[in-house]
Amino acid sequence: MENWRKSSYSGEGDGNECVEIANSLTHVAVRDSKTPARATLTFPPEAFAPFLEGLKRDQ
Repeated sequence: MENWRKSSYSGEGDGNECVEIANSLTHVAVRDSKTPARATLTFPPEAFAPFLEGLKRDQ
């Protein structure tokens, strides 16, 4: 079972852009907190930081 937690940015703005993440030894998972039963992105732990850096560059 995953231990989900909200992003530190979930309380900013209008609150409609919330994501949750969960870590395990084998992956990091990301999902939309408004629709947690829908699709989940999973990354190997070593790929998660580059994913976040890519998002920051695109802002």
